[in-house]
Amino acid sequence: MLHWHHHGTENHGDLKLIIAVAVNVLLTTAQVIGGVLSGSLSLIADALHNLSDAASLGIALFARKISRKPANELKTFGYKRAEVIAALINLTTLIIVGLYLIYEALWRFAKPEEIAGWTVVIVAGLALLVDIITALLTYTMSKNSMNIRAAFIHNLSDALASVAVIIAGTLILLYQWYWVDTLLTLLIAGYILWQGFTMLPKAIHLLMEGTPAHISIPQVISAMTAVDGVANVHHLHIWQLDEQHNALEAHVVVKCTELQQVEKIKTALKTLLSEQFNVGHSTLEFEHARLSDCDELVHEH
Repeated sequence: MLHWHHHGTENHGDLKLIIAVAVNVLLTTAQVIGGVLSGSLSLIADALHNLSDAASLGIALFARKISRKPANELKTFGYKRAEVIAALINLTTLIIVGLYLIYEALWRFAKPEEIAGWTVVIVAGLALLVDIITALLTYTMSKNSMNIRAAFIHNLSDALASVAVIIAGTLILLYQWYWVDTLLTLLIAGYILWQGFTMLPKAIHLLMEGTPAHISIPQVISAMTAVDGVANVHHLHIWQLDEQHNALEAHVVVKCTELQQVEKIKTALKTLLSEQFNVGHSTLEFEHARLSDCDELVHEH
């Protein structure tokens, strides 16, 4: 029953992503047309951002499907990191778009163009509505997925950008302040770059098999050595298999020689690692205290 419920939830999530991609593609088309007709750079900037959102959601959908493939002889840990790779692609693209918008905004300072304010306000209002719909579609899934979370944050930034564009259009209508359009484009680009450079290191850290942010290696070693029968812990490595699963390998020096006692220590250590540090996959190599000392002397010489 749980198996079917899990697949039903996954399929429901996929449907949400498909709808989100569709509405963002339609919005992008409307914004590009509106931006060209009105001459609004900020509207075209928002369209490019929405296009990147549609692309990121499409990549996220594709990555979700790949990540469900079971482990095999080629990928013994499975395909879960496909979503992290997708997040890396999405964030890199987002940064490129942000840099491009800065270039275009600075160029517009040199060559200002007249903008039709009402077109900007109407199309940006439509964009704000679609951004809210997309954010609602992706909010629940964003809690446990770096990839979907990136798309969700992008949609929030899109909503803010749409509000900024509406403000620019209104000021153009009331006071003919055409420079506001360029200024807001720079602000939108700055926000995009801030989000991109904030999340990108997290994706790279995971792909580089970095230690999970919430885990302290000294604390893990201290907790493991506190287990009765453990003399020392060394050669310890902790990394993330994906966003939800952590792995550990370590050499454990024990004081006992009986296999039954070692098994009890192993069970205690695995329970500790799972409950206290959320390490679900652990590989422990056991050594006797006296043999470990001899081994260290060999390594020293």
